[in-house]
Amino acid sequence: MKRREFFKQASVATIGAAAAATLATPAIAQGNITWRMVTTWPKNFPGLGVGAQTLADRITKASGGRLTVQVFSAGEMVPGLQALDAVIDGSAEMSHGTPYYWQNKSQALSFFTGVPFGMTNRELTAWVRYLGGQEIWDKVYDQFGLQGFLSGDTGTQAGGWFRNELTGVSDIQGLRFRTPGLGGQVWGKLGASVTNLAAGEIFAALQSGTLDAAEFVGPYNDLALGFYQIAKNYYFPSFVEPGLATEIVVDKAKFAALPEDLQEIVRIAAQASYDEVASDMYANDPRALNALVSEHGVQVRRFPEEIIEAGAKASMELIAEIREGGDALTKETAESFVSAFNLLRQRTEGTDMPYLAAREKYITFD
Repeated sequence: MKRREFFKQASVATIGAAAAATLATPAIAQGNITWRMVTTWPKNFPGLGVGAQTLADRITKASGGRLTVQVFSAGEMVPGLQALDAVIDGSAEMSHGTPYYWQNKSQALSFFTGVPFGMTNRELTAWVRYLGGQEIWDKVYDQFGLQGFLSGDTGTQAGGWFRNELTGVSDIQGLRFRTPGLGGQVWGKLGASVTNLAAGEIFAALQSGTLDAAEFVGPYNDLALGFYQIAKNYYFPSFVEPGLATEIVVDKAKFAALPEDLQEIVRIAAQASYDEVASDMYANDPRALNALVSEHGVQVRRFPEEIIEAGAKASMELIAEIREGGDALTKETAESFVSAFNLLRQRTEGTDMPYLAAREKYITFD
């Protein structure tokens, strides 16, 4: 999808304030319920935005319309980075975004998105589903009357778009860089001036010179957002977002009030969406990257070893600071994460990595 066409579709967001003013309370007729899902993504956004719509449609269909979910893209009801607040204040029943967007509410939430040099997507899922992560996540969101579920997975992300080639840590000093979460704090430790923007705001900031560099997700999304028009140096892989997850968040009291079968439909639909979005990203990232290189002259690069090493040091420092000085719940989250990480990396590094190294070395097909 060309960027102009993509944002033409997304331009309906400008009518959002007027539309929001006319929205009534959740519709309940003849036992049917309508929930509003607000998202952080532009309308028809590849992978993530489409995934949110597919999730809503699946809940609606699986429930036979007893629970109908209406999707409002970023700006249609509230700005993208106010999606969670809309659920907290009751303007919506559900949001679709990613936990580290809300780290200003609790730094613990960042652990459920992506930790610098932390868990891969498979490791993160294992922690949340089987090693106590969901239970701690529930404690964090209990503070706000919310319930969160994993709903999507991008895998290891791209490191970002840079106007100029990076040769070492000195090139990061003062760099105005869009990157959120704990990863943003790591880049800040390396000398960057870090900010977070919603997807639909990044291109304009790059174009105006407000930003020198930006990362969002990876080729599939970044091609649609058009970053290649401004910056040609595209770095892989991200060392601060090794396995990013998205979420749906629901009003906990309203969720508890649903019949048990509808609660289970929401849970299963979210789990199916997590796996489906992961496959969508995995299938389309390499196609999009090929287009970026062959059609738009993008230069694919690796971060210099000096930056990777400095990033690893800064990441360990950050986690140590959180474990020592965070609030009680954030410290509990960090301890659970580290414990699961130390267990799960045994399988990843002892089984998956040696296999991938052997495949890379010996296997080619014409």
